[in-house]
Amino acid sequence: MCGFVGFTNTTKVSDAKTPLNAMMDAIVHRGPDSAGEFIDKRVALGFRRLSIIDLEGGDQPIFNEDGTKVIVFNGEIYNYKSIREELLGLGHTFKTNSDTEVLIHGYEQWGADLLSRLRGMFAFAIYDKNDGSVFIARDMFGIKPLYYGVFGESLIFGSEIKSFLHHPNFEKKLNREQLSYYLSFQYSPGEETFFTGVKKLLPGHSLLYKEGNIEINKYFTPSFEPTKEEYSEQTAEEIDKIFFDSIAAHKISDVEVGSFLSSGIDSSYAASAAKVDKTFTVGFKSPDGDKYNEISYAKELSEHIGVKNFDHIITPDEYWDSLSKIQYHMDEPLADASCVALYFVSKEAAKHVKVALSGEGADEFFGGYNVYREPIENTGYTKIPYFIRRAVGVVAEHLPQKYGINYLVRNSRRFEDRYVGNAFIFSQKEQKKLLAQKSDRKPFTAMTAPYFDDAKDYDPVTTAQYIDMNFWLVGDILLKADKMSMANSLEVRVPFLDKEVFNYAKSLSLADKIHGTQTKYALREAAKRTIPQKSADKKKLGFPVPIRVWLKEEKYYNIVKQSFESPAASEFFNVKAIVKLLDKHKSGKADNSRKIWTIFCFLIWHKEFFGNE
Repeated sequence: MCGFVGFTNTTKVSDAKTPLNAMMDAIVHRGPDSAGEFIDKRVALGFRRLSIIDLEGGDQPIFNEDGTKVIVFNGEIYNYKSIREELLGLGHTFKTNSDTEVLIHGYEQWGADLLSRLRGMFAFAIYDKNDGSVFIARDMFGIKPLYYGVFGESLIFGSEIKSFLHHPNFEKKLNREQLSYYLSFQYSPGEETFFTGVKKLLPGHSLLYKEGNIEINKYFTPSFEPTKEEYSEQTAEEIDKIFFDSIAAHKISDVEVGSFLSSGIDSSYAASAAKVDKTFTVGFKSPDGDKYNEISYAKELSEHIGVKNFDHIITPDEYWDSLSKIQYHMDEPLADASCVALYFVSKEAAKHVKVALSGEGADEFFGGYNVYREPIENTGYTKIPYFIRRAVGVVAEHLPQKYGINYLVRNSRRFEDRYVGNAFIFSQKEQKKLLAQKSDRKPFTAMTAPYFDDAKDYDPVTTAQYIDMNFWLVGDILLKADKMSMANSLEVRVPFLDKEVFNYAKSLSLADKIHGTQTKYALREAAKRTIPQKSADKKKLGFPVPIRVWLKEEKYYNIVKQSFESPAASEFFNVKAIVKLLDKHKSGKADNSRKIWTIFCFLIWHKEFFGNE
């Protein structure tokens, strides 16, 4: 896993080598092992390498046989050996044993059709000297990030936005309209970013830049096609077989592979199936005891499977002191409190290995989130006429926030009007009270509506999975996994998020996903073949973080309050309104922790990138 940068029209940039090197330096954490560059009159490509496969011969950029095409690549292609054999049979010659060279010969042979053949995680850019074109592509699930934008006469592209800041044509300007979406989702969703003119290349998409024109094509849509009628023992057997195959593919490496390990099924299954030698876990000390500490569970499983576990207790001060660094590495604001835990577990793992397996994607593929139970459990209430539920919800909105009250509010809205994924922070109504300026951005439903249309024939659980795969998984889960691991020069591989695993998971029935109160039922039954039953049945926690508790403590309350009362806060928010949110939380009148954290993280991020301007 590595990082790359690039830009076109070098003749318009005096001494292109200087900005290219500065851009490469900005992402040195992604690849501290070596650097490479290519510059001609039309393009500049820069690369930072974390050596994983073909340690001696895999330096980039890499060229095809006649030197007319050149590539920079971030990721891993797990079926590169079989593709390499096919290309050798077609007459191609190779100079290295790397998966990178397979991509450039594959593009030479099949063009954009190469993408449908790939099994792996990737973002890459290929420059064709013959016609001056640049082809960039991103993997089907969005495991690896890829940004681009046209500034002046240059297309700028790369693995992280922060590298763009060093290009002379780049104008750093806040895309203020993205704030409204962020306040709903807790991350920056869709194509646009918080930097005006910078876009994300979406998962399953490619881009061709030629003679100043951009052509974007979609090569993959993660559609679900349920064919199974109900759960059977055979389903568990098939999942187990497919997952072990994915694990084998994801362990291909010339360096040691370890595994993250929490107390949940996903990482437990992955670590056990992979038979790694080392696992890595973090936890927190909290007044609530072990509620926020999964280390004992991880230790127990590690002993069960005979591997060494390395752990780290994150202190409150350590957590809070890291927040600016975290938001810098994220490029855009992210209010997922667990990203800090991911940063520290990556930091611990990087002391011992270069590659770690992780459990991302299992919930989206197999129906694992607790919210997926709601459509099954609440069929009685949702049969009540909508106008009655809506009236009840309007009244409930004015009552103290508790579980039952939140349930009435949530179910007073249509699914497509309230579901954006696992996190829905501020409604449009709430934003009107909080924002200092009225937003002209369309409501979040304008972004999610096309995806709900795509899923109109799905059952509610599968619809939620589809929305999460296109929003929550890409914008939150995978982004933090990439940015937090690469901040520590660690490669994270996600064996659940595999092409072949998805080809099976998309066929599962509703009964395979939700069984009584149990989520991802079929996956849990498969995992019981490898891990103890109590690990397979354990309720999902993720990385539990005691933000709710900390925000009631005087020290951390004051840190947030000072931020909320700053000049920067008044530029974007109604200060009186956001301080009221904080005070109500501190007094115990409401649990506003996620709302407070969403605002606070944006202010930290803004200070990091725009604070001195």
